[in-house]
Parts: sequence; structure tokens; C-alpha cells
Amino acid sequence: MTLIINNDDVAKVLKMDVVIDALEEAYLQLVSKEAVCRPRIDIRIPTKDPKKNYQWGTMEGGSISGYFAIRMKSDVVYETEYNGVTTQEKYCMRPGLYCGLVFLTAIETGEPLAFINDGVLQHMRVGGDGAIGVKYMANKDAEVVGMLGSGGMSRTHMQAFMLVRNIKKLQVFSPTKEHREAFGREMAETYGIEVKVCGNPEDVYRGAHILAALTDSAVPVTDGTLLEKGTHLVNIGGSGNPDAESLARVDVYLRFGDAPPPIGRPDFNLDDENIGWEAVPSKRKYGDGRHGKKRARGTLLPDKRVTLADIVSGKSKGRSSKDQITYSERGNLQGAQFFSIGGKVYEAVKAAGLGREIPTEWFLQDIRD
Repeated sequence: MTLIINNDDVAKVLKMDVVIDALEEAYLQLVSKEAVCRPRIDIRIPTKDPKKNYQWGTMEGGSISGYFAIRMKSDVVYETEYNGVTTQEKYCMRPGLYCGLVFLTAIETGEPLAFINDGVLQHMRVGGDGAIGVKYMANKDAEVVGMLGSGGMSRTHMQAFMLVRNIKKLQVFSPTKEHREAFGREMAETYGIEVKVCGNPEDVYRGAHILAALTDSAVPVTDGTLLEKGTHLVNIGGSGNPDAESLARVDVYLRFGDAPPPIGRPDFNLDDENIGWEAVPSKRKYGDGRHGKKRARGTLLPDKRVTLADIVSGKSKGRSSKDQITYSERGNLQGAQFFSIGGKVYEAVKAAGLGREIPTEWFLQDIRD
């Protein structure tokens, strides 16, 4: 039987320590060539509303450990102004609904194993990435988190940070006062830490050992002029990259790795995180990796770059002094995340007797494709 696994099922079985370990293993399997993935590919098509466009996004990968997965997203994308900030918004059918699915298959048999809602898994895999960066690059005694954003990604990042450092204090800002205050109360109660809810974004930088920008802003939200010595920087969201001043101040840049090129086509060895094709390319569109950039989040600082494999193998120490400012990001390895975590979800859901079974025969046929 094939399983339909919803977000409630995922939330019941998926633990952040499992996510972090699964991601690290998958990234190192790519280095040993026991796993494979490709960069994310987006297709964008104009809608009848000139302020919106359709975006179909996929990323995929698998390994000899037993699973293959493709993550698929179907979105209508647009931008809006919110409290003076330009944010990227998306929906499927109507605002508040989203269509993101992980299709998991078995390497040995080709069997369709599961369709998994990607919402909870998506937030946890990004938080897991944040933890890996902190684990290898932040100072060992880092204990103060400065956070821009108070949504779902902020929650999973705090969950992940707590596993890799002895976090004692959170300083948080987001544009909506009620949201940041509610988030602050929740984090203080959940983790028993000191929380300072900031009325201005610049306040989160003061004394922060880890600066995490976790927003849906369509433009950079970090301010490199405020980064203090020794800070480790994590940045996600619609803008993709930190601001130019932050990048200029980074001493060591950890990029976990790169998706390999296709066999026989080394010229396709791209470091872009997003590759897009568009109908009516002359029309302005919105979506990940856009905003007038010629490149979609490629390698940012090649002369300061180290990889996860470099650090794990001892080739590089990563951070070499307490005062260095460091920055970490995944790279274009998204496809490796969904087979690795999706496999863990499937196994745990099966063991717990969760999920909804549907006949595998519905997806099979006796006509050769």
C-alpha cells in the first residue's frame, strides 16, 4: 500500500535531531557519490492578473541508502507591502492554502511509497540546515541568538539551535508587535531562556553570537554594519542573500556543497540554487531567485568558501578565530533533503501506524512507458 502522509502525521513522528543527522549524512553521501541530486528548477507562467504569476517548482534526489524523492510545489506568486516591508506571498487556489508534496519511491523496486505534505518537513529541514551551520561555524560558547522574524521558520530554527549550542538568550524583532511578543513568550516558556522582544531591528544585533534572518521579505533584511565580531550569520527568505555589507564582512563562508553535473556534461556544473524557465520572459515575474538577479543564489564568496566535507575531513577548520564573522548556507542541495528526511518520515509513520493507505496498484499499469 502507498501512504498519504499529512502534516499532522509528520509533526507527530519527526524529531529535529533526526532531521539534522539525516541532512548531514545525505550531504556527505553526495561527496562520496553514493547520492545524487539536482538544483531546483522552476517554471513560471503569467496569469491573467499582471501582478501575479504561476510558479511550478521541483527538486529531487536519491541515494543507495534506499530512497528517491521529488518535491513538487504549485504556487501563485506575488509581492505585497506589509508594515513598510516588501514581502513575497504565495498560495494555491486561495490565500492560506498551499500545494507542496513529496513523492517518495523505493530504489530497489521502484515502488511508490508515499505522498507527503511538505509543510512541516519543509520548516524542519531549513531549521536543520541552520543548526548544521551553527554546529560547525559558530563559536563554541555562542549562547545569544539575535533573530529577525517570528514565524514558523523562527520556531524550527530555535528548536534546532538549542540542540547544537547552549542557548541562554533570544533577542527577536518582527514587524508586527503582537506576533513578536507572542513568539517571545512562547520561546521563553518552551526553552526556559531569557527573551528580549525588540522594538527595533537593530536591537537584535547587540551582543548576539548568532544572527538569524528568517523572513519572507523580498529584499535583504540584514544590516552588515551592525554585525559584531564573532557573529555567525544564518539567512533565509525571499531575498535569498544577506545584504552586501554583511557579505563584505564575512571572514569564512560555509557552503555545504554543490549538486553534481549530469553524467557526460561537466559544462552543466551549476552552483545556482534556482534555475528558472519562463513563458513570456519579457514580463516581470515573482518567485524564488528572482528580483533582477542574473544569477539565482550561486556561490557568494568563492575566495572565502569552505564546504561541509572540508570541515568533516579536517581539510579546513572553518572558523579559525573567535572574532571572525562567519556565514553558512546549504547551496543547491535541496533535492538531497527530501529523500533523506522523507525516508525517515515514512519509516516512522509506518512504525506508528499513521498515514492513510491507498492501493499501490492505482499508480501502476501494464503498458510500458
